[in-house]
Amino acid sequence: MINKTYTATLNNVQDGKPKITWGQLKRVWGYAHPYRGWILGMLLMTLASTGLGLLTPLILRQLIDKTLPDKDLHSLLWLTIALVMIPLLTGVLSVFLRQFNSRVGEGITYDLRADLFSYLQRMSLSFFTHTKIGELMSRLNNDVIGAQSAIVNTIVNIITNLIQAVVMLSIMFVLEWRLTLLSIAILPFLLLIADRLAKRLRILTRQQLDILAKMNAVMQELLNISGVLLVKLFGRTEEEDNRFKKRAADVRDINVRRAIISASFFVSIGLMGSIGVALVYGFGGYLVIKQTLTVGTIVALTIYLGTLYNALQVLTNAPVDFATSLVSFERVFEVLDLPQEIVVKPNAQVLNNVKGVVEFEDVSFHYIKEGKGLLKDIRRFGLLQETQSAATRNGTDATGNSKNNQDNEKVAPGQAREEVLNHVTFRAEPGQLVALVGPSGAGKTTLTYLIPRLYDPTGGRTLSAKTHHILCGRKMP
Repeated sequence: MINKTYTATLNNVQDGKPKITWGQLKRVWGYAHPYRGWILGMLLMTLASTGLGLLTPLILRQLIDKTLPDKDLHSLLWLTIALVMIPLLTGVLSVFLRQFNSRVGEGITYDLRADLFSYLQRMSLSFFTHTKIGELMSRLNNDVIGAQSAIVNTIVNIITNLIQAVVMLSIMFVLEWRLTLLSIAILPFLLLIADRLAKRLRILTRQQLDILAKMNAVMQELLNISGVLLVKLFGRTEEEDNRFKKRAADVRDINVRRAIISASFFVSIGLMGSIGVALVYGFGGYLVIKQTLTVGTIVALTIYLGTLYNALQVLTNAPVDFATSLVSFERVFEVLDLPQEIVVKPNAQVLNNVKGVVEFEDVSFHYIKEGKGLLKDIRRFGLLQETQSAATRNGTDATGNSKNNQDNEKVAPGQAREEVLNHVTFRAEPGQLVALVGPSGAGKTTLTYLIPRLYDPTGGRTLSAKTHHILCGRKMP
């Protein structure tokens, strides 16, 4: 069964306020732990690059307040060299940071893909019978890539911006505590605007992914040989054309709305930041006129203030960004948490020198239709949640098939009857010719699937070789 942690987390994501549990963090850290040295290196280089950036305002303060008024050419030379070396060193650090980031990101991606593929290889044939290949490919590609970003991007950004905000506030208080208090007085308004607009933007983004998925689903459904054939046979070209136009129009409209909200978000944040800078310049200019403050200090404070606002904006959205990126991890964990129908016991015997004897002892079997061991439809970002089209509501699907046929397929997907084998007993000796005779759906192919253990019998057991090794079996209910 799918673990309870996974289901609870996805329910939390649905309400627009995804939550993070300690159990999830421990499991995610299990994949990050082998790369802890690289991650520590990433943090150190990011902090070093941030520290170099914090030196620039202090250099400008020294240049404006001391070097230029004193006409100190020696100091001017060294400060100019420092202003050149800081971006140079920052660039070098960014190259190594990119290398470390790629090493960690690609390493975690490899581990997740390897574990996922290895686990899928051990799933029974019934799992692949009831699971869409596109869904599994999405887990192996898109979700794995989205999962590693939770570690290499989100966590590093949170830690870096948190330390950066603390350091900048400390420096600003040392430079001028009055202007610092004045500049952070607008932070509650800044955080409130950022939070509200970010929520609206997040909701629109989720809707955008859903609507885009619906349009892609229409294209995938109709732009293949089967879809084109059915549309032409039933003369539904005009209906399907209108159907796609509606999906494309929905994508257009949601993109326009999202662009407007995005512009409003950044304009509002920029406006509040400008108000803070204006307050610093206004009150700081008053202090300069009163000769209690220097111009260089005001310049340094305004530079720090802009960086501080950016860091706080990142931290405001950090919990939601991290929880959102964890959705990809959870989609991978959903597969890894599925129970395996075919399980090799720890004390299982290896079949050596098989003599060719095959025996079925009171074997019964039926195919599972739903539930345990299968992927379930859940609400997630980009999930195709296709509503019924007008054609479906009228009794047919997009290609003209009967709606009743679809309902019948949901009742019994892929099998003619529920009980395929019922108390089958026989023995096949080496060299003996055994014929399996019966109508379609009688269970002939299923019976051959039980020998290599593509399925386990519902009841009874299958045996092989003169030593009477049990291939697979269960007690009869």
